[in-house]
Amino acid sequence: MTDPPPYTIAVVPIGHLKNELLGRIKREIYRVFQHQTEVIPLNQDLTFALDPARSQYHSTVILEKLALWIPPHIAKAVAIAEVDLFIPILTHVYGEAQMGGKTCIVSTFRLKEGLFQLDGNQIYYHRVIKESIHELGHTFNLRHCPDQACIMHYCRTLMDVDRKSHHMCRYCQVLLEDETKRLAKYEAVSPA
Repeated sequence: MTDPPPYTIAVVPIGHLKNELLGRIKREIYRVFQHQTEVIPLNQDLTFALDPARSQYHSTVILEKLALWIPPHIAKAVAIAEVDLFIPILTHVYGEAQMGGKTCIVSTFRLKEGLFQLDGNQIYYHRVIKESIHELGHTFNLRHCPDQACIMHYCRTLMDVDRKSHHMCRYCQVLLEDETKRLAKYEAVSPA
């Protein structure tokens, strides 16, 4: 990959997430996207996005606010929230992103389901990391991939999340490299 553009990706925990999980997400983001990554805690009350009838939080509404909350030096941000997220046409979502935009969000709420074995914590961490990379991929204009092993594959169930790898297929990797080059050119000609 070419030299990364001079900007930062933020991991934004909303709630009380373990430092070990945040550190692993941060390392994986750097591995995949090759951009400086930092953790910026955000202690925001998300009740503005709560739908009382569903007892869930509307992820699109949170994304709109998140774009306003993050510092200007942050080019992309992935919020990690412990609340149950939804969009009106689905019963729940593991995450949502602004396609080609600045922000995305991942919910840990349902990613904890079905973890009874001894390595359940590791499986949970893998799920959160995969969904974080997946949603960030959308902010880099990556669409859902038909390859079930690709991290950009759309997941309907936790089994789908567990099945996919931590890597992009060759096709998605090329698309990411193209988008990174495009963003680098944009950053180079944009006024500071």
